[in-house]
Amino acid sequence: MGTKNCPETPRQKMINMMYLVLLAMMALNVASEVLDAFRVVDSSLMQTLKSVDSKNNQLYASFAQAYEESPAKVQEWKDKADRVKALTDGLTNKITDLKEEIIMRSGGTNLTETGESVNLSQKSFMVNTKGDTIVIKKDDELNVPSEVMIRMKKAEDLKADIDELKEAFLSFLEEDSPIRQTIQQELDTSDPKMRLKEGAEKRTWEIELFDNKPIIAVVALLSKIQIDVQNAESNILTYLYSQIDASSFKFNKLGARVIAKTSYVLEGDVYRAEVFLAAEDTTQQPIILINDRPLKIVDGKGIYEVPATTAGTYKWGGIIKYKTPEGGFNSYPFEEEYIVSEPSVTISPTKMNVFYMGVPNPVSVSVPGVPSEDLQVTVTNGRIQQDGKDYLVFPTAEDINGRNTRVTVNANIGGQPRSMGSMVFRVKQVPDPVATIAGQASGVIRKEDLLAEAGIFAALIDFDFDLKFTVTQFDITFTGAGGYTNTWSSNSNRFTTDQTRQFNALTTGSIIYIDNIMARGDDGTNRQLSPISFKIR
Repeated sequence: MGTKNCPETPRQKMINMMYLVLLAMMALNVASEVLDAFRVVDSSLMQTLKSVDSKNNQLYASFAQAYEESPAKVQEWKDKADRVKALTDGLTNKITDLKEEIIMRSGGTNLTETGESVNLSQKSFMVNTKGDTIVIKKDDELNVPSEVMIRMKKAEDLKADIDELKEAFLSFLEEDSPIRQTIQQELDTSDPKMRLKEGAEKRTWEIELFDNKPIIAVVALLSKIQIDVQNAESNILTYLYSQIDASSFKFNKLGARVIAKTSYVLEGDVYRAEVFLAAEDTTQQPIILINDRPLKIVDGKGIYEVPATTAGTYKWGGIIKYKTPEGGFNSYPFEEEYIVSEPSVTISPTKMNVFYMGVPNPVSVSVPGVPSEDLQVTVTNGRIQQDGKDYLVFPTAEDINGRNTRVTVNANIGGQPRSMGSMVFRVKQVPDPVATIAGQASGVIRKEDLLAEAGIFAALIDFDFDLKFTVTQFDITFTGAGGYTNTWSSNSNRFTTDQTRQFNALTTGSIIYIDNIMARGDDGTNRQLSPISFKIR
């Protein structure tokens, strides 16, 4: 060997080169024991592959049976399982085709096609996707695997396919699923870590597995990848099958429930109720939110209480949240309504059902269980209008010759009009008012009280309606000493000057007589009132 002080001769350089070639040839000369070991490993891997495949087929059969029993419940998970099978079969078949290509390029033989008879116990072989037996002629072939896998970039394509399968499998899992890490490890295609040695060269996943490896080793590695794929398939299938019942709630108590649309039914209507068997889980309580506030829960049931202070229809609702077996929550929104009615009693003395013309006649109409806005009230004589919660009736004609006025009530129930009944009323004129002076219609009056009054007034005695009459004319006749009489007239409700002068001349025992009294009411009618008389005391 040459040094700086002893330069290498051309002969020495040639010897050195031959030494290096010899070392390389020794490194490439794989011992037959190692090749036999790879042959045994690959055979064992293929047996394992068949076992995993058989296990997976049993899982697919379980999916099929579960689907037969409950299609709606299993449909989602069976569809995902079918997708897993399609992806896995596609990749494992592709790897099998890749093995066949490498073997055939290295001089392998398809015994099924050639019909040769070979003792397979002494040979390395594989079975392709068609079922043909392919024999490896040169277990130690190094060039073809590197050519196919590295230079033809088949290893790069395989890595991309494995990564695609891994992402597809992970998409079937929840973010916090414990088997995500298992799937990532089984289908890991990351590059190996660099060795902490100065000058170490970074190696890719493809180079690490397939570069400069004998064909039997590459075939065994590809078989191992197939097992990894099918193990991942098995884990995904087991998870998906567990989800069929995982989202099903477990209940331990059953009870009969009856829910009626209403407990208040009108005559002629139909009482309708839903009767069903309800399941409860006494080990956990639901969360019921009304206006984002939790409801009190008693024996698994929410207790909703609200004071009924004002009549009307009220809508309310909320969300029921129930914990799922996976630990999350399912939400079930709901809406309801209820009706608040005022306590009421109807007392109808039928002989006093009277409407008066010329005044608004108040009528109270209510139907228990039906809000006022769903009522339609009509009248056969005149018109009716709503006044707050009540109604006002304005009749236009007096009932005569046995004719009566009828008030009819209809209600909107369930979107359909329903007759609630009717009531008959009589229509009369407002009674005539009574003429009064100082609140008196007749009798004894003091002269001072008479002089203090400005005129005559018309009053409706014991009449509750707010109707006013105004006297438009009257005559006063005075009886004086000797029995003579004189009459003075007024064309309004006011005493005239002459009438007042006569009042001053009255003495005790004098009589005044008032007649020809006319009054006009707010309803537009003119009435002639009964005469009145007074004695001065």
